[in-house]
Amino acid sequence: MHRIGVVGLSYRHAGIDDVARLSIPKADVEARLPRLREALGVSELLYLGTCNRVELLFATRDGEPAGDLREAVLAHLSTPQAPPAPPPAGDVRHGQAARLLRAWIGESALEHVLLLACGLDSAQAGEREIAAQLRGAWEAARAAGTCGPLLDRLLGEALGMANRVQRLRSGKGTSSLADLAAARVLDHLAGLPKTVALIGVSPMTRRCGLALHRAGVPLLIVNRSLAPAADLAASLAGRAVPLEQFREQPEPVAALILAAGGGEPVLDGRSLRLLVERVRGAPSAAPGQRPPPLAVDFGVPPNLDPQEALRAGIARVGMSDLVQEVQGRRVTELLRLAPVRAAIDDRLARLSDEMAARAIGPRLAQLRQACDRISAEEVERALAHELRGLTAGQREAVRQLSARLAGRLAHLPISGMRAAAVHASPEAIEAFFREARLHRAGCAAPTETRFPAPSAPGNPLP
Repeated sequence: MHRIGVVGLSYRHAGIDDVARLSIPKADVEARLPRLREALGVSELLYLGTCNRVELLFATRDGEPAGDLREAVLAHLSTPQAPPAPPPAGDVRHGQAARLLRAWIGESALEHVLLLACGLDSAQAGEREIAAQLRGAWEAARAAGTCGPLLDRLLGEALGMANRVQRLRSGKGTSSLADLAAARVLDHLAGLPKTVALIGVSPMTRRCGLALHRAGVPLLIVNRSLAPAADLAASLAGRAVPLEQFREQPEPVAALILAAGGGEPVLDGRSLRLLVERVRGAPSAAPGQRPPPLAVDFGVPPNLDPQEALRAGIARVGMSDLVQEVQGRRVTELLRLAPVRAAIDDRLARLSDEMAARAIGPRLAQLRQACDRISAEEVERALAHELRGLTAGQREAVRQLSARLAGRLAHLPISGMRAAAVHASPEAIEAFFREARLHRAGCAAPTETRFPAPSAPGNPLP
């Protein structure tokens, strides 16, 4: 547990522009992760980038406690193509990292990931898309070779908890930012059966598409690769076209919902102007039914340049607009999700105990081995001196009794230390192994492993 950490930023304390600036384009994640892992000096690393957050989950090398990596993360995400410069005078960079990024280590990192997977840290509390996005980030890290046993365990637990929460809340649907976007589009359509384009195949466009399909809205799925678009179109009774074709010959759609990866806008000013011209020239019952398209842009960085959309006459709704709209309902949603929070707390307590026990496991195994060795040495010494007159059968009986007693007596400190691993200070744990003096002649001393002080659950580093 002490080796796990999280560094990141989200809508909760940073602007969408900051999220965009530190985002890694989806196409670059697999190539960037090994270099970033090496630069940060960690053994395992996962990158999660969504429309309103960027987070790095990491695990340190064996025996190294997780620390505050905010300064290094800011330097490497801000300047991905060059090594970071030395910190400027007055430690300005450290101040910037502390203001912009949040960090969690140990138990607070476990708690954060569980809350994240279950949607309780999302702009729309309880939304489900984040679990799919977290699973996608896990798959990308495994493909890049930067995910190992610690993060695999943590993510498996988090996604399992998310599934359990959904079962707990079966029949109590929670809206998401995708539902909010779909509602805006339906308002814009005003009941007319006009086509809506979904640009990008992502959890957000999938959920938007499902809501619009249920409302009887014709859908056009646009994607760089045609095959994923065709699969989604088939499930939504829609049509699919490649992105390049839509750029050159945009169809007259009434609205766009965009959630495509990449660091550049997917539609430039020329494509947007062509789209507006096609909409205005499309046959319609009345001129009033030809308003310019509405664009709901989940992209971070934006999939549509806000200024280009404005010049083309397209009303654009960005992530900042959506997040601002849901903030007023967040407290109410969190109160409604109190049973979910209780389930997370219960799982967190059990997971923390288990991981703490596993972390101290090698030391406890060495403690048991040391007790066995000390007992065996004392028996052999006695058999060579004061008990040398015993028969072979009696000698074997003494050895067996000594082994049983060593095991019974070792169980007491082992059980105590297993419980103390969760609650005791690292100094107390170190003092026990240091003062136990189990490294007497002929007995190898247990290898030292330092245990950091536990973080306060739920509180990021200041």
